[in-house]
Amino acid sequence: MEKMYFWINFRYQLRNAFAKIALIIIIGIIYSACNSVKRVPEGKSLLVDNNITVDGEKDKNGTVSELLYQKPNSSILGYRFRLNLYNLARKNPDSSYKAKFLNNPKKYARQVKLYSAKQVARKGQSFWYLGIHNFLKKIGEAPVIIDETKVKKSVGRVKAYYFNNGYFNAAGSYKIDTLAGKKGKVTYTFTKGAVSKLDSIRTQINTPALDSLYMESKAQSFLKKGENFKTENFDAERNRLNTYFRNRGAFYFQQANITFNLDTVGTTHKTNVEMVISDQNIRTGDTTYQRPFKLYKISKVNIITDNSNEADKSKINDSVAFNGFNLYSYKKLKYRPKAITDAVFITPGSLYSDLRTNLTVRYLGNLKIFNYPLVQYRVDEKDENSLIANIILTPRPKYSFGASLDFTHSNIQDFGIAATTSLAIRNVFNGAETLEIAARGNIGSSKDLANPNNTFFNISEYGLDTKLNFPRVLLPFNTENIIPKKMLPSTALSFGFAKQQNIGLDKENFTGSMTYNWTPKRNHNARFDLFNVQYVNNLNINNYFEVYRSSFTALNDLAKEYNADPSYFVDNTVPADERKLSIPTGTTGFTTDVTESGFGPQPGSADFKTIKSIEERRKRLTENNLILASSYSFSKTTKSSLSDNNFYIFRTKIESAGNVLSLFATATKTIDNQLSKKKVFGIEYSQYIKTEFEYIRHWDFTREKVLAVRGFFGIAIPYGNSTSVPFSRSYFAGGSNDIRAWQPYSLGPGRSGAVNDFNEANLKLTTSAEMRFKILNNFKGALFVDAGNIWNVFDDGPYEAEGGNFEGIASLKDMAVGSGFGLRYDLSFFVVRIDMGFKTYNPADTSGKKWFRDYNFANSVLNIGINYPF
Repeated sequence: MEKMYFWINFRYQLRNAFAKIALIIIIGIIYSACNSVKRVPEGKSLLVDNNITVDGEKDKNGTVSELLYQKPNSSILGYRFRLNLYNLARKNPDSSYKAKFLNNPKKYARQVKLYSAKQVARKGQSFWYLGIHNFLKKIGEAPVIIDETKVKKSVGRVKAYYFNNGYFNAAGSYKIDTLAGKKGKVTYTFTKGAVSKLDSIRTQINTPALDSLYMESKAQSFLKKGENFKTENFDAERNRLNTYFRNRGAFYFQQANITFNLDTVGTTHKTNVEMVISDQNIRTGDTTYQRPFKLYKISKVNIITDNSNEADKSKINDSVAFNGFNLYSYKKLKYRPKAITDAVFITPGSLYSDLRTNLTVRYLGNLKIFNYPLVQYRVDEKDENSLIANIILTPRPKYSFGASLDFTHSNIQDFGIAATTSLAIRNVFNGAETLEIAARGNIGSSKDLANPNNTFFNISEYGLDTKLNFPRVLLPFNTENIIPKKMLPSTALSFGFAKQQNIGLDKENFTGSMTYNWTPKRNHNARFDLFNVQYVNNLNINNYFEVYRSSFTALNDLAKEYNADPSYFVDNTVPADERKLSIPTGTTGFTTDVTESGFGPQPGSADFKTIKSIEERRKRLTENNLILASSYSFSKTTKSSLSDNNFYIFRTKIESAGNVLSLFATATKTIDNQLSKKKVFGIEYSQYIKTEFEYIRHWDFTREKVLAVRGFFGIAIPYGNSTSVPFSRSYFAGGSNDIRAWQPYSLGPGRSGAVNDFNEANLKLTTSAEMRFKILNNFKGALFVDAGNIWNVFDDGPYEAEGGNFEGIASLKDMAVGSGFGLRYDLSFFVVRIDMGFKTYNPADTSGKKWFRDYNFANSVLNIGINYPF
C-alpha cells in the first residue's frame, strides 16, 4: 500500500512539475512574442496609430481610415495577436539550420554518421525546423512599417474620394511622428472646402425614340438640380437609363452610349451637366457608321424542348403551336405546351426586355426539370424592326437517386446509424411536376434503456416522405390577377409517416400538407399552407415516467413522504427512503388515491397541487394529438449578396388550427355532450391560434467586424376544444441557436427553475446581440449576449412550479441572460461554429444572487452548430 501511495504521489508531483514547466515555456513564448518591433529594421518604425482629422474634427465614422493604404496591425482587445504569431517565426529558418552545422562541424559529422547526409539535409525541410515557421508566418501578420510613399498615395486617394463627392478643392497633408521603441504614428489632416452642387442639367439624345423614353422617366433621375455633386449618382443614372431603355426594346443599347460633359469653369461651386446619348455604332467590314437605335418587338418565340447530347439535331420530329409560341422537339414532345409557356415571359408582339428575359430564365430554372436555359435573339429577316427569340432547353434526367449515411450521437442515443435514400422523378404528368420520395431509417444504441436481451442496437426509427411539386398555383379557379406568374408561384403536396421504437413514448407520426409558395417582390417570400395536418399516435404511454424522470422523482418523494400503499413500490424489502414506485402501476395508483380517494395531502395544499399537476401533465403529454392547421408566412430581406453584411431580415407567421375540424365535428354530430371535448374519429383535436415575429439586423463595421442582433416574439393561444397548446407546437428555450447559456428545454418557464425534463410554454420572447470579428484567415471569433425566456399565458393547463405564468410587464424581470464567446471556421459554403455560453442572470436562482452566480466554466454550456445562429 505504501509503495502504491508513493507511486501515485510521485506521478502527481511529476504531473505538476510538467505543468509548471509547460507554463514557464508558454509564458516565455508569449513574452518573446510581445516584442512587437522584433521584425522592424533599424531606422524604420512600426505603425501603431493613424490620427485623422477632417476640417478640424476626428474621423469618427471610419470612412477615411478605410481609404488609407497602411493601417496598424489588427488586434483583439488591443493585443496584436497575429503580429506576435508572425514574430514567433524565425526570419530565415533554412539559413539558421545550416548555420548550426557550419559553426559546429563535429556535430554535423555525428549526424551524417548516424543518419546520412541526405537525411540530415531533408531534416532541415521538416515541419519542426522549417514548416512551423512558414505556418506561423502564414497565419500571422507581418509588421506594418511606415512607408512614406504609401502615406502620400493615401493622401491622394482620400483627396480623390472627396473630389468624387463634390469637394473639388479638397486638400490634404501628413506628418510622420517617430515614437520610442521603433514605433511611429501618422497624422493626416484634410480640409474638404466647399461642396459643388449640380446647376443646369441638359441632354443631347440623338435617337428620338430614346429621347421620348427619357422624358417619360425624367422624374426618376438620380441627377437633380441643387443636389451635391456625387460621382456615384452619375453611375447610378447611367445604370438606370441602360436598364430602362433595354427593358423597352433597345436591344443593342449599352452603357457606353451614355457620357457626361461637366463644366465648372466660371461657376461658383456649381457644376453644369450635359448628358450625351449617342446613336448605335454599326460596323460593316472596315466601315463604321452610326444610326438611331431601334426599339425591337418580338415577332416569334421558338422553344426547343430537348436539346440534349443524345438528340439527333438534324431535324425536328415533333412540333406544336400554342398561344403564339412554337414548341419543337427532336423526339416526341414530352411536355404539355402550357406547362412550358407559362414559364416564358417573352411573348410575341411585346417589346424586347432584359427583365422578361431574366424572368424567363429564372422561372424555367425554377421548374427543376431543365438545366440552365439558353435564350438567343436574332433579327427577323422578314422584319428588320423585330427579333426572333430562340429558347433552348436541356432536360435533366427523368430519374435521379440519392443516398446518405450518417453516424450520430445525441442525448437519446449513445451511438446511431442513420441512412437516407431518395428518388426524384421529373415531369411526372408531363406538366413539369416533380415527385420526390425519401425513405429514412435510424438504428441506435442507448445504455439508459432497459435491455433484457442485451442487444447493442436497441432503438430504431424509420419513415417515408413524399412531396409532389407543381410549378403553378393548383386551384380550380384562375389566380393570375392575385398571384401572377412573374411571382414564380408553386404548389407542393407532401405526405409523411414515421415510427419510433424504444424512443420516448414510441410514436407514430402521420403528416400531410398543401402549400403555396410565391415571391411577391425581389427578396420577398410568401407561403400559405392551405392545410397542414399532423396525427401523433403514442404507442407506449406506460413509459412516460421512464422518460420524464424529474416528474417521477418528485412524485416518488411525495409517495414515500405520505406512506403510499406498499404494493405501489417495486421492492418493499429495501429501506423506506430507497423505495421506488413501480411504473406504471404504482405511479397511477398513487396519483389516483390522492386526486380521487382523498388519500395523503389535503386538497388545495401545495403537495396536492404538485401531484395533481404531475398527473395532468402526464395525461396531456401522453394523449394522441390531431392537428389540422392553416398558416401564412412572410419574409423580407435587404441582403443583396453573400458578402453583404449590412442588411435586415423580417419574418412573420400566423397559424390557426382546429376550426375546420370543429365545423366537421359539429356537422357530423360527433359531440358526446355539450360539456365534453369534441372528437373526430374518436380523437380530440387541437384548437389554437399562433403568431410569430422575428427581426434580424446586421451592421458592417468594416475590417470583417459585424454586429448582429435578433429579436423574436411568439405566442400560441389555445381556445375552443383545447385548454393547452400541443407539445409539438409549443416553445422551448435554450440551445445553440437560442439562449446559449442553457441546454435545449432547460430554461423556464419564467423563474420556475425548469422543474421538468422538457420544459415548454406557449409564449416566448428572446433577443440576442453578437459582435463578430476575424481572428486569422478563416478563423473568426464572436462575443455574444442572449436574453429571453418562455412563459405560460392564456393557458388553462397545469404548472408544476410557481413563476411560470406571464403576468405582464413585471414578468420581464425573469428574462434570463447568457453571455459568452465563440469560435468559427468559415468554409465558404458553410461555417462550423463552437460557442461557450455562461449564465449571466439566472431568474430561477433562489439564493438571492441572480447575477453572475453561475458565471463559471463548471456551469457553462458548450454549443456546436453549423452556420451562424442568426
